[in-house]
Amino acid sequence: MATTSSTPSGPAADPAPSVLTLQCADQPGIVAAVANLIADSGGNIANADQHTDRESSVFLQRIEVDGPVDWAAFDRGLAELVERFGMQWALHRPGTRARVAIACSGELYCAADLLNRVELGELDIDVVALVSDKEAAAPLAARHGVPFVHVGGGLSGEERATQEAAFASALDELAPDLVVLARYMRILPEAITVAWSGRMINIHHSFLPAFPGAKPYHRAHQRGVKLIGATAHYVTAELDAGPIIAQGVATVTHRDEVEDLVRKGRDVERKTLADAVRLHLEYRVLVWDNRTCVFA
Repeated sequence: MATTSSTPSGPAADPAPSVLTLQCADQPGIVAAVANLIADSGGNIANADQHTDRESSVFLQRIEVDGPVDWAAFDRGLAELVERFGMQWALHRPGTRARVAIACSGELYCAADLLNRVELGELDIDVVALVSDKEAAAPLAARHGVPFVHVGGGLSGEERATQEAAFASALDELAPDLVVLARYMRILPEAITVAWSGRMINIHHSFLPAFPGAKPYHRAHQRGVKLIGATAHYVTAELDAGPIIAQGVATVTHRDEVEDLVRKGRDVERKTLADAVRLHLEYRVLVWDNRTCVFA
């Protein structure tokens, strides 16, 4: 896998670092080769993180590159390293705000939190639309000056198929860089999860893998847990089983009723989802074997 934005033909200094991510089988010489490539191209390593998973012998690296890089020379050298080491790679250049679609259903607290963070400048993104199967989300979109797309429909049979098609069509038309399911309470068909693999984040109101599915706070209360949590993960065809990006927890006691767990859990959900979106947009998450390496 290789992705890159358009690059100038000669040396030029960027206002923010470019981010290079690499993934390949672990083998000697990778770090030295990549560092030499950056130096030979006129670049400077502003920051670098790496990890080797011993069990699967996978090497993962994230490098921030600044300075007057000769990107044409860099591209030529990188092509040689990709062939030599069998790398998957991505190069992310600064200067373009990510286009994000937020999807929600009737519970609006996660979507509202993301929109507030955008308005406050905490998330530097362009929200292309608030997509929902519930008309109740329309006023929220209007308050933030964001386009609203309604993709309503039933939960079974032909109505469900129509609703899923409307959701898929809306995403295709919006063409966002990232889709955030901010309490979008629909089970997505495999066609959608495959089409948006690695580009769709969900928030689940449980510390997965505990209590997947519906009403986790009720089941947590029945179990008498002392910690509740939330999990942000990439969406896959298997429900609530995608690679985990971020998790958060809150303490509870025997005095807390279900409604207390829900209230505390919502606070955790908001922060966990925002953290996951930020990590993804800063290219800090690398995925392998349904697991993630998060360079926080």
